[in-house]
Amino acid sequence: MTITTRFAPSPTGYLHIGGARTALYSWLHAKASGGRFVLRIEDTDRERSTDEAVQAILDAMEWLDLEHDGEIYYQTKRFDRYAEVIDWLLAEGKAYRCYSTAEEVEAMREAARAKGEKPKYDGTWRPMPGKTLPEPPEGVDPVIRFATPLDGETVIHDLVKGDITISNTELDDLVIARADGTPTYNFCVVVDDMDMAISHIIRGDDHVNNTPRQINILKALIGDFAELPVYAHVPMILGPDGKRLSKRHGAVGVMRYREEGFLPEALLNYLVRLGWAHGDQEIFTREQMLEHFDIEHVQGGASTFDPDKLLWVNQEHLKMAAPEDLVGELRWHLARLGIEDVDDTRLAEIAAIQKGRCKTVLEMAEQTLFVFQPVTEYEPKAVKKHVKAATPDLLAQVRDGLAKLDEWTGEAASAVVKQVSADNEVGMGKVAQPIRIAVTGGPVSPSIDDTLVLLGRDETLARLDAAVAAFASEPG
Repeated sequence: MTITTRFAPSPTGYLHIGGARTALYSWLHAKASGGRFVLRIEDTDRERSTDEAVQAILDAMEWLDLEHDGEIYYQTKRFDRYAEVIDWLLAEGKAYRCYSTAEEVEAMREAARAKGEKPKYDGTWRPMPGKTLPEPPEGVDPVIRFATPLDGETVIHDLVKGDITISNTELDDLVIARADGTPTYNFCVVVDDMDMAISHIIRGDDHVNNTPRQINILKALIGDFAELPVYAHVPMILGPDGKRLSKRHGAVGVMRYREEGFLPEALLNYLVRLGWAHGDQEIFTREQMLEHFDIEHVQGGASTFDPDKLLWVNQEHLKMAAPEDLVGELRWHLARLGIEDVDDTRLAEIAAIQKGRCKTVLEMAEQTLFVFQPVTEYEPKAVKKHVKAATPDLLAQVRDGLAKLDEWTGEAASAVVKQVSADNEVGMGKVAQPIRIAVTGGPVSPSIDDTLVLLGRDETLARLDAAVAAFASEPG
């Protein structure tokens, strides 16, 4: 059997962290076995679904590189198929038209509650042997209800939670088409999973209550002896306060994490560990996740989202990344900061120098702006602390020594700085910090040799010339 999983988000907002983890688990389970991963957009809720939300989901999936197989399915493009299946269920006596109003159904539920029974529709319009149905009221468009089995049990074989058994007497006759003819979520999902040959359904455990209803509909379509999908309901993600993760915990759309400078590989690494482990290993490449992930070893309890842990994971991925693999994200962040048209070689050079000292790619981009932007002013506090009467002369000596270098390397530049420091019998800080302020405008940058290598010979000399002139007028 070919393992086929699916990720089926509703486009009513951004792709959140919980959805991204579900997508990842589904992708890993399929791809590790050479199976198929289907992307399906469940957009039947036309009031809440938007084109912007669809695009946000697609953008997030592309950035995370969770590539789907085949076409993207949209439920709104499958209404003819749903109508065909509903007609078949009606013809087979497995569904029926119900003319009860919403108010009548609510009254039925209240009556059941008063008796201490499960509140549900009472089957007024359900055809039964020997039962005479009321005359359909004029001018009322019926809903279509699925005829849920009246006895027996529905068993969910769940890879995470174990077997879950539900008595069919607990289940309602589910509405599968509204009065206006539009199909409902629980029905569309079943038809889609059947048509797309989904073998494993991995989703959040907030869907557990839907599953027995969907299983009964699926059995009505494929027969009791056909193979049902295998289910895996993964637990929710909690905030640090133990409550369901939400915006108040900083839970945002996946693409916000890109904006904040996280690598997709790091985010996936963090998400895979929210509920699953492989020994004590914390850092995983995509290849290692594919090798080791097992949906049956996902824990049954909820996981807690820890932003600090995510930041640490991201930093570790930055450190171990090849510089050329960081070029795309660094280019994206620099462009958002107004820096464009930088070639790949230059970006890889920057990444090689900066990746070990930054926690995010955004930080890397921000700390590299000095390379592309001229120094128009010097940070006053830094000047007051580090620029003294001797500073202009020291910088002039550094400038002259750098100008004479045969090759522009970090080692050669560092040797010049050390020589000026020794010749003038002053500490390295008396020379290095003024250089840093002169060429970046402030007291923080990579090491002096790396900073000068990033700037290049001509730009370094020009900035030192400007600083010598500016600092000469400073009170010493």
